[in-house]
Amino acid sequence: MTTESIIGITSGVIAIGTFVFSVWAGFKKLSLADTMNRLVDKNLSTKRHQRILKWMNILLPNHPISPKYIQDFVLNDRGMEAVFKDMCLKNNIEPTKEICMKFLKADMPKFRKEYQSKKQKSSPLSNEKDEQSVFMSELLKERYPETCNRLTKILEKHHIHYSFLKGTNDIWCRDYMPVQTPSGKLIQFKYDPSYLKGSPDLETTRSDIHEICMLNNIHAEFSDINLDGGNVLICEDRAILSDRIFSENPNYEKESLVKELSRLLECEIIIIPSLRSKDEDFTGHADGMVRFVDRNTIVGNNHTQEYIYWQEGIKKVLETYNLTYIDMPCVIKSKDPKHPDSAIGIYVNYLELNNLIVLPIFGREEDKEAVAVLKKAFPNKAIETINYNDVALEGGLVNCTTWVIK
Repeated sequence: MTTESIIGITSGVIAIGTFVFSVWAGFKKLSLADTMNRLVDKNLSTKRHQRILKWMNILLPNHPISPKYIQDFVLNDRGMEAVFKDMCLKNNIEPTKEICMKFLKADMPKFRKEYQSKKQKSSPLSNEKDEQSVFMSELLKERYPETCNRLTKILEKHHIHYSFLKGTNDIWCRDYMPVQTPSGKLIQFKYDPSYLKGSPDLETTRSDIHEICMLNNIHAEFSDINLDGGNVLICEDRAILSDRIFSENPNYEKESLVKELSRLLECEIIIIPSLRSKDEDFTGHADGMVRFVDRNTIVGNNHTQEYIYWQEGIKKVLETYNLTYIDMPCVIKSKDPKHPDSAIGIYVNYLELNNLIVLPIFGREEDKEAVAVLKKAFPNKAIETINYNDVALEGGLVNCTTWVIK
């Protein structure tokens, strides 16, 4: 080969490399929204669309668009939103607000709901009818068979799908299981509550959330925020938590913690006061104090019987968020020395489903009042009552021992 030939080949390679680099550099300057506009340009050929998808994949972290999707891509008559949704669903790209803004310059919460719905349907936890499912610890059936049987009979009567979770160390599954957001995403918070610390016996009851998720094939987004599910109440775009969240996460600034919770839960965060004495309320869970009726109404323990500081604190919350408060009976007698954490008398810890409420009753005059309050607050829901006393003596009620997802 002559020197001239070598020089010619080398020059050609350099020219091609320069051209490729210039094209690549041009694409790097484009935003994902610009690239998306090109992808849905009906004047371009299918091969050009496929090349654009390849470049788009380079711009995305971890290159999530599969080669097969790119190879099979045909635009047809689809618009930008239809293509974006299809690309997300078929490549397991979660359409977060950030991703939607990058591609479409607009948020698409409806796409997140479709994405999460598809993801949940593929989970072994989902049921065939795509309805709410109630899960309980296998230990509930083992330790309290009669109470568990009463609950499952009510669920069967109303055709509610239920199942039991493997690998749990206590019956309070609401607290250590993931929280489901309005879009359907499962957020698994850190489960390291202060009330389990300092006692070897209690420490052994702390369930391993990673093991439970693995054994039950649950796919969730993990967070380092220390938060029990019993301290999270969600209705539409609002979430109520007690201020115990702050003492459980001393490494967070309050404002940063609330902001991160709002992002994870996809909700406006409403903080209510907890009782200051942990002897009277050792968990500080919101579900032992109030529940949502709708986004603007809550039902809660009769606030006139609470401490003045709690009354003043909840009044500020009601005024700030324009909430209506409905009083519910709450009659906690002197604690039994054998059961110092008894929850008997706390009616608000009921199980709520789309068309059903399972309300614990305690054989007291207040039972009738509690039923009447809920019938008025939820006229379109069936109200079933249940004797849950043997479980209540241990410190929790129906909501504590159930985990509901759709």
